[in-house]
Amino acid sequence: MQVVELFVESKRRPLGIDVLQPAFGWSFADSQVRLQMQTAYRIIVFDCEEFRRSEMIWDSGQRFSKKNVHILYEGPPLQSRQRYYWKVQVWDTNGQMTESPISWWEMGLVHAADWSATWIARFAEEPLERPALPLLRREFHLNKPVTQARAYICGLGQCELRLNGKKVGDNVLEPGWTNYDKTCLYCVYDVTEQLHEGGNAMGVMLGNGFFHVTGGRYSKFKHSFGTPRCLVQLEITHTDGTQTQILSDRHWDSAPGPILFSCIYGGEDYDANHLQAGWDLPSFTGRHAWQPAVEVQGPAGKLKSQATSPLKVMETYLPVQITQPLPGVYVADFGKNFSGWMNLRVQGPQGAKITMSPAELLKDNGTINQKWTGSPTKFIYTMSGDAEGETWSPRFSYTGFRYVQLEGIVPVDADATSFDSDVPVLIRLEGQMIYPDVNICGNFVSSNTLLNRTHEIINQAIRSNMKSIFTDCPHREKLGWLEQIHLMGPSVAWNYDVEPLFIKTMEDIRDAQLPSGMVPTTAPEYVVFSDQWRCFRDSVSWGATYILTGWNLLQFYGNHGILAEHYEGMKAYIDYLKESSDQLIIHTGLGDWYDVGDNPPGFVQNTPVAHTETAMFYHIVDVFAQIAKILGFSDDASHYEQLRDDINSAFNQAFFDDKTQQYATGSQSSQAMPLVLGLVHEPYKETVLAGLIHDITLRGYHTTAGDIGHRYVLLALSQNGRSDIIYKMSQNTDHPSYGYQIENGATSLTEAWDGPTVGKSQNHFMLGHLEEWLYSGLAGIHYRYCPDFESYKLSIRPPILDDLNEVAADYRLPSGKLRVAWRHNSDDRRLQLEITIPTNCLADVYLPSVSMETLLEGGIPLKDAAAIEEVRLEVGEDGDAVIHLGSGSYLFECDI
Repeated sequence: MQVVELFVESKRRPLGIDVLQPAFGWSFADSQVRLQMQTAYRIIVFDCEEFRRSEMIWDSGQRFSKKNVHILYEGPPLQSRQRYYWKVQVWDTNGQMTESPISWWEMGLVHAADWSATWIARFAEEPLERPALPLLRREFHLNKPVTQARAYICGLGQCELRLNGKKVGDNVLEPGWTNYDKTCLYCVYDVTEQLHEGGNAMGVMLGNGFFHVTGGRYSKFKHSFGTPRCLVQLEITHTDGTQTQILSDRHWDSAPGPILFSCIYGGEDYDANHLQAGWDLPSFTGRHAWQPAVEVQGPAGKLKSQATSPLKVMETYLPVQITQPLPGVYVADFGKNFSGWMNLRVQGPQGAKITMSPAELLKDNGTINQKWTGSPTKFIYTMSGDAEGETWSPRFSYTGFRYVQLEGIVPVDADATSFDSDVPVLIRLEGQMIYPDVNICGNFVSSNTLLNRTHEIINQAIRSNMKSIFTDCPHREKLGWLEQIHLMGPSVAWNYDVEPLFIKTMEDIRDAQLPSGMVPTTAPEYVVFSDQWRCFRDSVSWGATYILTGWNLLQFYGNHGILAEHYEGMKAYIDYLKESSDQLIIHTGLGDWYDVGDNPPGFVQNTPVAHTETAMFYHIVDVFAQIAKILGFSDDASHYEQLRDDINSAFNQAFFDDKTQQYATGSQSSQAMPLVLGLVHEPYKETVLAGLIHDITLRGYHTTAGDIGHRYVLLALSQNGRSDIIYKMSQNTDHPSYGYQIENGATSLTEAWDGPTVGKSQNHFMLGHLEEWLYSGLAGIHYRYCPDFESYKLSIRPPILDDLNEVAADYRLPSGKLRVAWRHNSDDRRLQLEITIPTNCLADVYLPSVSMETLLEGGIPLKDAAAIEEVRLEVGEDGDAVIHLGSGSYLFECDI
């Protein structure tokens, strides 16, 4: 039983941890040895890479526990800046101990007093005319060699740190956006290799980001927390042990930079002629044109180390074609819709302006259509005239697009007769997709092409909308609408390790929560809707994210501490809902947004708002009562269990018709949500389910559900053994369906069910709930962290569908790799099921078996298979064989 990866705060060897009691975790190597469980662990923390007992900081001692995630540090107070080393010893079921490799983490600036730097800016107040974005620089001399250097920086709204002529790292759009009146994120960089003895120079480019939304072109809103500013603390340790600090203060210099316009929505303008060559080098000779930086008041928000995975250019697309719809106008098609920016290589005369306008769709004449992406959004590059060519991409503004319209430039392979010596030549154009550098933890593939394509477009939309928050779309809004985080959270988590991003969501909600306890629909809440549009600000199906994301962090990652940290905030929200309800019925909110009806998509058409909002109210009270019990708040648990039961009674009295035995209007969402959430009383469950199935089949296996209800439609069918219906729904190519989007050219999931033809955003992930079913339904994987068991329990129950021959899903749990792959031959009715269970996990596997005599494992009868004799075997109510398994790899075969 080998430990392969060590995690602190869910990250490998992290810099800048500012949690006073960080959590440890580890994963296990793949192993062919079956039935391996951890029986005990011992964590040892020390302050030297070479472990010596005299330098031990904390020894947990041997603890008899299966737990391998979120084990809290319990040693002496941790010190800012300090690097700590650690390892873990684990004992297996045979009492054999193995030891992990040594790993480390490094603390950030834990206390406010650790900051000696001063906030600086180019201006104390915004000038009347919109200025170019500022550059800030500082030269310094080091008279000793460097052994270690860390740069701590908060640049608002965004910043790029440069040392000795080069950018530090490859992260972009840093730091992440927050409510800057509550929280400001700082980044930590290891810059040891970029410093040297002698002269050095540090430079900072500042951007507006969400800190200073100026408008000027398209913008969703205009708001400012202040002018761009930064806080920089460079800490250097020399080979002789002495230390040097370079701090932001009035001794820095400032000047206007080459970015003349930048808006997080409207694009960016860059004039290469305004870039002063060598400004970030110690040999810079143009200092006379610079002015002293201004010391300014810092933002109100508390400084906090950025814990989410950094944003980077993760994928690159080349145009699949470039057309010329109008004279002097070229349109590049990258073949996929994505979020990020363009990168161009050009050659041409000084002062020539190249305009790039992004869009998701084209007009009939072949030019771009920016109707749904924000018009006018554009990026303008003014050339310096460098004879060797110039390369440029934006720094502080990104967008979502598939097409880029180019004006003021000619592609290098265009008709030679159209060339003009005064017009720049496009040598190369790339589309660069930006999303967090997260670990990919899941993979799904099947024998059905349409399912695979649907999986692809959903994931394209997920990646496009992962930034430092989950955005609704990457162009016209970029806002953190909350409902998609709890509804699509499982779909996202099946594919990507997003625990830090879920944690930041909880923190953003805490910062946005009103004194009344209300959780607004967006976090950070940059746009505050007026009372006239209260439904857009106060909706349970959105605010529920506070409780349900906390619950998901426990279920997916074993993160117990997040529930305690946010307990009072979650409780305050539920109490707010109770007080603002009408006898426990919630009437305000958005309900099943974007469902399918006779009208264009938007406000709900099929299901009463009060039904959806009250059902979600019941759901979060039910979950919160369980949270209270887990945390040991028994009085609260009893109180909220009673409240849950009272809401159940009120809901059924208001929305259930005893005669028709249906809920509300009988819509798919009306029936599905009560089924999944436990609101349907036992005698009526079969009838309510039958009504849901009847409506779906009557409509040719199409959904009418929207943003909220669609997930519950799929769950209601899947949980009741009707994945066959979901599969038929997934194979439709007429409206409304995923297949319709694909057939009509969608390369990422669209906002509306008929997005490619109705317009709207072409890059939303809010309706991608089928992704969850691909793993939990088709592959049949269900898992949850059980605090009492101190590890994960799994259930594997794949539905064997006649029209689908193969499914394979891989998923990396915090404990290790899980795999389920099944295939069957419809001719001889023979099933093969390949399963890998991670170390330290247990699983119940359900196999359809006509005859127990046909059930084989590893090619031999199950009763004779190695390491299976200790596993119970029983027959379930539906005739399935139920096998209780420990870790290891298995290959089952049986007739079906």
